[in-house]
Amino acid sequence: MTDKSPLDAAERQLVLRVIPMPSDANANGDIFGGWIMAQVDLAASVLPMRISRGRVTTVAVNEFVFKQPVSVGDLLSFYATVIRVGRTSITVHVEVEAERNPAKPQHVKVTEANLTFVAIDDVGKSREIPRD
Repeated sequence: MTDKSPLDAAERQLVLRVIPMPSDANANGDIFGGWIMAQVDLAASVLPMRISRGRVTTVAVNEFVFKQPVSVGDLLSFYATVIRVGRTSITVHVEVEAERNPAKPQHVKVTEANLTFVAIDDVGKSREIPRD
């Protein structure tokens, strides 16, 4: 394993993997969009926390696209890519892929989104991102 800075990696990184459960589904058996959005927000925050070396907060969901429904039992993989690092903010692109049908595995992109985070201090004020 190498010690790579998240800034070195403009490539896509696996940041979260989760299986939705029946309690996450609506009456039709599809997973609630809000549940997926919450998981995307968690996944998107991983790289900004590493890069800023501290707390971050979501300030914008710039784009969010649901491409396919998600079902109970799908194995969801969340991949993040840093798009931009500013003075206090970081924008991240997240792609969500579902692995379904274990007997004959299929991989389907189900969601993608762009979110912007701001680095904050202990009292919630924005702070500069370290540059070293």
